[in-house]
Amino acid sequence: MNTGLIFAVIGGERPRSHEGIDMQAVYAAKSRSYLTAKRVFDIVASLLALILLSPVFLITAIAIKTEDGGSVIFTQKRTGQDGKPFMMYKFRSMVPSAGNMHKDMVKYNQLDGPAFKMRNDPRVTRIGHLIRRTSIDELPQLVNILKGDMSIVGPRPLPVYETEQCTDYQNQRQIVKPGLTCSWQVSGRNHITFT
Repeated sequence: MNTGLIFAVIGGERPRSHEGIDMQAVYAAKSRSYLTAKRVFDIVASLLALILLSPVFLITAIAIKTEDGGSVIFTQKRTGQDGKPFMMYKFRSMVPSAGNMHKDMVKYNQLDGPAFKMRNDPRVTRIGHLIRRTSIDELPQLVNILKGDMSIVGPRPLPVYETEQCTDYQNQRQIVKPGLTCSWQVSGRNHITFT
């Protein structure tokens, strides 16, 4: 990861040396230490969550399968750190044919920018409404965190086709690893603008 680029994005130039000390090396070491600690936290937290929430996983899987007989897990190609695509997991909350209906639904998008959201989306199943409202549909991403595709905290990963519509400014989100939760989710979700 280019630590200089990250610092430039958040503002300011770093001093290259201070009293004969190579400050670039110090910043790089601090960055490595932080990233290592963050990765250890992600692994421990996601493992504990998977164990503790296993009854929720089981009940959710049974409910989804019982409702329409379709697959329990939905996978989608998302954009990760440095623009690297990965397959993100979610509990399926829409009808099995939802992907085929997407092009017809784009005109109803209620968000600005490339991300798609719509209240009362007719593709969402009855169980889907419940698991979305409680964010249970996001829990399989704990596996993505264990695999190293995602972190607990970071910008939400966009589908690859939405990333292709983003501006360079919006794509700065790719500097860091995407997360299960972020400030957008805790500050208003669909009620704030996409930036």
